[in-house]
Amino acid sequence: MRIVLVNVNTSESVTESLRRHAARFAASGTEIHAITPFFGPAAVEGYFDGQISAAAVMDRVAALTEPYDAVIEGGFGEGGQPGLQEMVAVPVISITDAAAFAACLLGRRFSVMTTVPQAARQVADRLLLAGLRDRCASIRPTGLQIPDLERDPGSAVDLIVKTAALAVAEDGADVICLGCAAMADLQDQIAEAAAVPVVEGVSAAVKLAEALHVLGLRPGLKAGSEPRSQVPGWPLHRYLPRP
Repeated sequence: MRIVLVNVNTSESVTESLRRHAARFAASGTEIHAITPFFGPAAVEGYFDGQISAAAVMDRVAALTEPYDAVIEGGFGEGGQPGLQEMVAVPVISITDAAAFAACLLGRRFSVMTTVPQAARQVADRLLLAGLRDRCASIRPTGLQIPDLERDPGSAVDLIVKTAALAVAEDGADVICLGCAAMADLQDQIAEAAAVPVVEGVSAAVKLAEALHVLGLRPGLKAGSEPRSQVPGWPLHRYLPRP
């Protein structure tokens, strides 16, 4: 099968990191096609960034010409999934949903380790929309930003592990979800030091996409992409200058 993994920001290094991590968990015969939006924020840290990112993600997927079997939205707490689900006829999996669903199979309540406080609000909204907010013990911002995760991963791991320990001790979490796609490469180190299971959304989304494919499950008939062509100026990549 062919999975499109779309980064929600414009960082090529994050896209490559996501591709590498997803490929590590992909089954033999699964191709991971990782893509970066043509425009948008370098990091999504709030609703303003998120709204632009959602349009950029849909625009980037609209530019694909080769067939694919599933789309993974590689941003935690991002809001572009419902639009993508109306636009394509294959499963669209948010890494937020994938991590949370997996966590619910491992324990009663989970906590999300996210980056900045603005991102925590987005994560809460996404979990509410997915019907999983009641299973979430807490959403704890670490204060880390994406450049921090890339520049000093050792310090980032220490801070995430300490924050996770507080979630277990004070919030009653028995599973931890890593609430940022850029944390994917740190999963092994965090899991080794944490006292409870640690779920990362990119790997969970890959396995969930493969499971749906093996089971032959696809979304039912809906609007599809054709009506979007009737929106003046859409898709945007047709009109935007390329760097």
